[in-house]
Amino acid sequence: MTNAAVTLADVRDAAERIRGVAHRTPVLRSRTLDGLVGAQVFVKCENLQRVGAFKFRGAYHAISRLSPEQRARGIAAYSSGNHAQAVALAARELGSTAVILMPADTPASKMAAVLGYGAEVVTYDRYTEDRTALGEKLAADRGLALIPPYEHPHVIAGQGTVALELLEDAGELDALVVPVGGGGLMAGCATVVKELVPAARVVGVEPEAGDDTKRSLEAGERVSIPVPRTIADGQAADIPGELTFSVNRRLVDEIVLVSDDDIRAAMRFAFDRMKIVVEPSGATGIAALLADRLSPVPPRIGVIVSGGNVDSRRFAELVA
Repeated sequence: MTNAAVTLADVRDAAERIRGVAHRTPVLRSRTLDGLVGAQVFVKCENLQRVGAFKFRGAYHAISRLSPEQRARGIAAYSSGNHAQAVALAARELGSTAVILMPADTPASKMAAVLGYGAEVVTYDRYTEDRTALGEKLAADRGLALIPPYEHPHVIAGQGTVALELLEDAGELDALVVPVGGGGLMAGCATVVKELVPAARVVGVEPEAGDDTKRSLEAGERVSIPVPRTIADGQAADIPGELTFSVNRRLVDEIVLVSDDDIRAAMRFAFDRMKIVVEPSGATGIAALLADRLSPVPPRIGVIVSGGNVDSRRFAELVA
């Protein structure tokens, strides 16, 4: 692979590498959701993936491609939570070790999970410090292989397996709705969908406070915003990735925005009507559908629930 693109063949190769290690997550249906949206909706439940999020796919794929010598030296990563857990578990599964740079205000449940997988955690202030620079320095100082959360072709290819499975299980779709943070999940999934179903609309969803990708696509170049303050902590990116943006600017048809209240409503709906627990960032796709952000509404819609890492106390606070 080059840094210019990720191909469908790359995603299919990733699917073979993670087969039997990552879960093939279910695709759920809800008559109530169909009725509210006015379409057939196919919900891909990555909240039921290992570590509770799609991130395990890309992390495992990327680490599996490192040489034995690199894995023996160890892995470094930076993440607000889900990629951190994914790298920690994937490193352990592949006989390596991990050091993770995490924001000091990361939800306690996510930090505890990373430590539980055996990784070392180093904290930083997400509002005043540059995690990319800190992560690169950490990796260089300790001789570790850096696996970033989205700016890596092997990570993007791994994330694209979500859409590959969804199309295999649900059939052709008229639209795919994907939560967007740094853009890795979107880049991988858009690559798959535009190759296999070229006429399908690919729609990204961001929280209103974190609309860096929407602004960037409208401007035709990467736009930086203040670090977002939103309940969707997994989507609190201030600028799209360079690699992910190079893919998404070609393949994404539209970015829509949802409020924190829209996200809370989607979390409540998923719990009450579909019996699944979804974290705020994972709920933005459902939020966009329930808030009528898609116009016109296509007949068959796939939506990715990207994660479910929220502890019971925080979940109760958010949906109360």
